[in-house]
Amino acid sequence: MAQTEKSGQKPSIAFDLNAAVNDAIGACGGDLLATIRSLLVANNFLMTQNQLLSTELDDTWKWVSPGYTRSTSKRRMKTGEE
Repeated sequence: MAQTEKSGQKPSIAFDLNAAVNDAIGACGGDLLATIRSLLVANNFLMTQNQLLSTELDDTWKWVSPGYTRSTSKRRMKTGEE
């Protein structure tokens, strides 16, 4: 039983870092330099995608009505309230 299950908390999604590292090295035929190169290329691709999506999201927010973006956690004050 995992530590989080004993304490009553919901277990987090498990990520076995060692297995992921071994898989990445194995996918590159055991060549560490090729593994690092492929991880850097993948990271660069993901960073570029993130930037493009952030730019698109910024452009989208310009067109969204402010009524849809205001906070819903604030309670409306009644007349006469301070």
